[in-house]
Amino acid sequence: MSPDKNRDTAAAILPLVGGPDNVGSVAHCMTRLRIGLHDRSLVDDAALRAVPGVLGVVEDGATYQIVLGPGAVARVTPAFETLVAEARTASRARPAVTAEALAARGAALKNARKARNATPFKLFLRRIANVFVPLIPALIGCGIIAGLGGLLANLGWVPALVPALAAIGSGFMSLIAVFVGHNTAKEFGGTPVLGGAVAAVIVFPGVAKIDAFGQHLSPGQGGVLGALAAALLAVRVERWCRRRVPEALDVLVTPTLTVLVPGLVTLYGLMCVAGTVSAGIGTFADRLLTTGGAVAGMVLGGLFLPLVMLGLHQALIPIHTTLIDQTGYTVLLPILAMAGAGQVGAALAVYCRLPRNGSLRATIRSALPAGLLGVGEPLIYGVSLPLGRPFVTACVGGAAGGAFIGLFNQLGVAFGSTAIGPSGWALFPLLEGTSGMAATLAVYAGGLLTGYVTGFAATYFFGFTRQMLDELNTAPAPAPPPTAPGQPTEEPALA
Repeated sequence: MSPDKNRDTAAAILPLVGGPDNVGSVAHCMTRLRIGLHDRSLVDDAALRAVPGVLGVVEDGATYQIVLGPGAVARVTPAFETLVAEARTASRARPAVTAEALAARGAALKNARKARNATPFKLFLRRIANVFVPLIPALIGCGIIAGLGGLLANLGWVPALVPALAAIGSGFMSLIAVFVGHNTAKEFGGTPVLGGAVAAVIVFPGVAKIDAFGQHLSPGQGGVLGALAAALLAVRVERWCRRRVPEALDVLVTPTLTVLVPGLVTLYGLMCVAGTVSAGIGTFADRLLTTGGAVAGMVLGGLFLPLVMLGLHQALIPIHTTLIDQTGYTVLLPILAMAGAGQVGAALAVYCRLPRNGSLRATIRSALPAGLLGVGEPLIYGVSLPLGRPFVTACVGGAAGGAFIGLFNQLGVAFGSTAIGPSGWALFPLLEGTSGMAATLAVYAGGLLTGYVTGFAATYFFGFTRQMLDELNTAPAPAPPPTAPGQPTEEPALA
């Protein structure tokens, strides 16, 4: 068989076994070409048997064997290996994977995630999150004002202004249950003001005069969870009334029953139950970090990005709000914010590892400032998640930063955020703790730095396979130079 025929035979075999990307190994014995395949289903057995020079095919364990006969197999095998190597070299010369392509891949992943998250439980969590999200601007503003008042009080500056700042910063939190009740009724299809009216029972000072089955009530008992449950019950009662009360009496009977029945249930049941649950949440969060320390912080910081992908992070919003209502800050948010730090470190490593991919580097440059301020979605869906492995190494960075803060919490430097929403550097003005502002800021900054460094190192050394680097670290092919009028153009070379 001539050299050309050997190459022709090899060229006929290659696409029928799934192409060069499906070939894991190549060897031969006296009569057979032995190929290790990645995916057996890509092989066309009937077409292979019809190739001139192929005497048969045999599958033996992990190898696929093509019978070529003595002599011929020794000549076809080198030609086959050459074709596989050439095809892989040509694939490395493909156009660069651009930021636009990654963004499209990220958008597809995001849409797929939304479709997977459209389960009844996750949709319910999303609706609960919709109750609290509108409260975030007020939480941020009041949290910063309260922090400013505390700073002035500690420094002894402008003492006459401190009580005013305390009133402004605390007024919203004293009535947050009313706003939760209002938003709950609005989200679940009830009359918002009736939901707020029922929830207002919880914070009314007069409840201190009520004994519920031997338990003495206190204003605010049950907090936002009690308000949420009371408003949900009010929506159910209102819907029941709308279906059964005659129209002539609806304007009088429905609002009365909607406030009265849930109000009594709230006073003689929900406040006690929700108060117990709220106290349990606070105790669990405190013990989780004081006893779990670095391990608890590592788990929380490392799993937050996957929780976001699964849509389960929305369940944390009522918990954050409950902790803020109880103690003035949530100890969980600074730890969860470390996931964003790992994301930033991973993005910086991608930037350094792909110096010739100008499109992706431009995306990282534009998204990085937002990432530093805790807005991680552009980096997640534009960079790390479409790439795959950098998303995992970003979680490693988040775990390291969370472990750092958890360790110091166990050592006595406990702190949290007075509001939810901001993250990254934007969280600094909202931090409050028991060990002084200097220690609080230093530990949080140390956690961010740990997340950045670990996310960078994990991604730089373990975030890419050789094949990924070959495909991604390429510059777009330059455009051909313009030709003068009438000048003949060269035919393009065929690969």
